[in-house]
Amino acid sequence: MSRKRLHFLLHAALIARIVFFAAPSFAAAPGVSAAGEANGYAQRIDVRLFIDEMVSEHELNRRQLVRWFGAAQFQPKVIAAMERPIAEPPKWFEYAPQFLSTERISRGVAYFNAHEADLARAEREFGVPAEIIVAIIGVETFYGRNVGSYRVFDALTTLAFDYPRRAPFFRDELREFLLLMHEQGISPLAPKGSFAGAMGVAQFMPGSYRRYAIDFDGDGRIDLWDSGADVIGSIAHFLAQHDWRRGQAVLLPATIGTIDRDAITGKLDGGISERRSLVEWQSDGVAADALPSQVPDETIGLLMLEEQPLNGEERASYWIACPNFYALTRYNRSRLYAAAVFQLAQAVKTARDSQVR
Repeated sequence: MSRKRLHFLLHAALIARIVFFAAPSFAAAPGVSAAGEANGYAQRIDVRLFIDEMVSEHELNRRQLVRWFGAAQFQPKVIAAMERPIAEPPKWFEYAPQFLSTERISRGVAYFNAHEADLARAEREFGVPAEIIVAIIGVETFYGRNVGSYRVFDALTTLAFDYPRRAPFFRDELREFLLLMHEQGISPLAPKGSFAGAMGVAQFMPGSYRRYAIDFDGDGRIDLWDSGADVIGSIAHFLAQHDWRRGQAVLLPATIGTIDRDAITGKLDGGISERRSLVEWQSDGVAADALPSQVPDETIGLLMLEEQPLNGEERASYWIACPNFYALTRYNRSRLYAAAVFQLAQAVKTARDSQVR
């Protein structure tokens, strides 16, 4: 190759990268080439550079990649969902009811009963209580009812190349997805999932799927769609790898002295404060409504959950947030999500125990 030709190609690649990172979300005219011909993503320079990377670094087949990206479809609803404004984050009493409904609890009991052996084994091996695993499945997908209807490849491609704000993250996830499909011998055009590319009953992103999903039923493959055992084992393994403490609590009730209430709530920063020792919290008037042996001998947080106002007055409950609470936030970085998992787990366990008696 001549020096002039090499210089031209390098210059073109540099311009492509500048255009990609500078463009607004909808500026790329996905699926349409400069000549106006519908050809999917395959002819875009930024996608071609990504394909080059997958071929050179991971030895994937170029022809297949070009064919798959040619079939990828831009999903405007995915972009809309990512950019949907939230006027104000929901309060606990607004968020929780959907996850603590009678139907979700009863279906949780049924799921627990149907998968009792796998749940017991996961608890033995990883230390994660069965009801916590069941509750995560219940919150994530209503026990497999809502696993998502977007083609994962379309969603991730859309976000990787037409959502600049988080494009690096989603390009990484797209890379992980293609490698996962290659390892499992599945066409990337087949799986469906959430608008963000989360997959299966456990709603693992591709990177988490490759790192933490396990073959818990021993059939030689990892299936988070149809294998209840793999779903259960993978969730337990994920939490264990994110510092779940066997035998420790998740949340413990707490009370706050009236004099110090304003000072304490001012430190909560939306619900989860910094972690401190129990002694430090006690010096601010916080008391754990639990036996001393139940409070972990580690730094802990203080969680505030907004309760339904009564007679026009705001109310809240307070909880000691143990390390296991923070392990749940590694699954979804939301205080409301982790609290919903905990409370659904407790409700399922209580309902099931009453049936067993």
